[in-house]
Amino acid sequence: MHDISLSRARLPATLEIEVLDEFGEAKRQAIAAERALTVYLNRREIVTLMTLGADPEALVVGYLRNQGLLIEQADLQAVHVDWEVEAAAVVTRHLPEDLEERLGQRTVTTGCGQGTVFGRLLEATSLRPLPTTAIRQSVLYRLLDNLGAYNETYRSAGAVHGCALCRQEGVLDFIEDVGRHNAVDTLAGRQWLAEAESTDADIFYTTGRLTSEMVLKVAQMGIGVLVSRSGVTQKGVELAERFGVLLIARAKGRRFQAIHGAGRLELDAVPQRRPGDRARA
Repeated sequence: MHDISLSRARLPATLEIEVLDEFGEAKRQAIAAERALTVYLNRREIVTLMTLGADPEALVVGYLRNQGLLIEQADLQAVHVDWEVEAAAVVTRHLPEDLEERLGQRTVTTGCGQGTVFGRLLEATSLRPLPTTAIRQSVLYRLLDNLGAYNETYRSAGAVHGCALCRQEGVLDFIEDVGRHNAVDTLAGRQWLAEAESTDADIFYTTGRLTSEMVLKVAQMGIGVLVSRSGVTQKGVELAERFGVLLIARAKGRRFQAIHGAGRLELDAVPQRRPGDRARA
């Protein structure tokens, strides 16, 4: 990686408050932190993100990268986060020539806290081809089992989403944040800062919904399989078909719903059907 000036402004993901339980007893309870971070790109205010603050530099870089506002990694000079003023200053040598046009076209998405996509990214058709990664049912089950060890903030405080970069059943990187879009942006930022555009990851996992925004960001990272314990939206399905992303939704325990999985999902661990399974599907 070329020399980039980076602050190291990570903050604890949780804090403790006093609560009163159903028995009228006072106790200390961990809750998820939620902090405002306003992003400035070459002194131009871009957006305010609500975040845990677990890896703010990667979050900011990933957000700007996924929005098409950072083009070349070699152009990035500095990312400085100052929590006293709740601001992140990003300095780059070059800005997109159509910056004003991009900033003038905003789509409010279904992301937690109302995400925003600048420009016409949701209409993109020219992303680089994605690998047609295949996955075995048994591998999916092992991955879901392995992911259970990583949701530390959720277990202690709740109120967060988690995302992971995975290589088959192995978890390469995991992050939690107050919004699923922040979590995917943070992983994208880590990937980009590490000059790992061709990451070893071939599966992306999220606890959130498989929306258009999530599919787009994962496709931009060059990953062809997207797994979630939650459901999928119509636009998410449409974009996944356009980009060639295999979606695996509502993946919990031994249940899942694969979309665009023909030829890419090997059913090698079909569970025994129990009475009532069809009615609950």
